[in-house]
Amino acid sequence: MFTGIVQAVGTLLQITPRQGGAAVSIKAPHEFLQEENVKLGDSIACNGVCLTVTSFDESSFTADMSSETLSVTCFGGYSRGSLINLEAACTPGTHLGGHIMQGHVDGIGLIRSRTDRADSTEIMISLPSDLKRYVAMKGSIAVDGVSLTVNGIEGDLMRLTLIPHTMGATAISNWRPGAKVNLEADVLARYLERLCQFNSDKSAQGTLDLNTLIENGF
Repeated sequence: MFTGIVQAVGTLLQITPRQGGAAVSIKAPHEFLQEENVKLGDSIACNGVCLTVTSFDESSFTADMSSETLSVTCFGGYSRGSLINLEAACTPGTHLGGHIMQGHVDGIGLIRSRTDRADSTEIMISLPSDLKRYVAMKGSIAVDGVSLTVNGIEGDLMRLTLIPHTMGATAISNWRPGAKVNLEADVLARYLERLCQFNSDKSAQGTLDLNTLIENGF
């Protein structure tokens, strides 16, 4: 589990095809790779993709990716030098500064525009059709592993407004129109939808449905 608060920015050193999947090597800052932070078998969110550490040293770590991961994320289009947002998995004492994330990418978005202003940067991203229903005004969404707030929705586009600190602490500063990004919807929205679907079945027991939620202020 992750929170979408990026701890370091790494660099992709190598991605090697392997039995349908791939092995990746990522350079990371020494302070991020400290033993108390990263251990063999740990989970690390890499641009929002939960990967398991298979080896590491003072300057880099490696992980394996399945063909499924390559097919549903942006990693297949990365090359040596690509910047990677890094976050180690949560602990019971982790400060929840973002929102609850699993590192399971739901879809790939496309950056449509970027507007830099003196106090902020505005990004417009197009959403896959099957992901739009999970995106709500002022709700949370993970974009390349960064917990962000949706500040506008226009058709299949969502608008994000980023402060300078976020731009400087992540790889977002390299986003340009035409770039693809990993998207993970708020996990609460997915489970809520599933509960409503289950209770719409007349054979199912329970009373949770959309009307019940509205009546109770949700």
